[in-house]
Amino acid sequence: MGRLVAEVGEALGGDPGGIEPDEYDGVAVPCNLELLLLLHSRGWVGVTLPAPEVVRGWRDTYMAVWERTIDGLEPVEGFKDERRAVLVATFDRLAEAAAGQRESTG
Repeated sequence: MGRLVAEVGEALGGDPGGIEPDEYDGVAVPCNLELLLLLHSRGWVGVTLPAPEVVRGWRDTYMAVWERTIDGLEPVEGFKDERRAVLVATFDRLAEAAAGQRESTG
């Protein structure tokens, strides 16, 4: 589990070009977040989520790059709004789960 968190942290702390929507980490980051959420929801031993403020920082970094670059990919009508909602919801669900984990262990 630590590896998923580390991979997301590295992607979001590195070159912003690497998390553009058409780049590997631009696709992998949301997938890794969903995997973390799934493992956490299933109660897997050893799943430690990052602090909620870390997740919110990740969201802000990722979404800033996404917003700056998505139009250059000429998405079909409606895609941008739908995808934005999914991405933000994913980050926000992870932040909520992390807050819950912190409360239960804190």
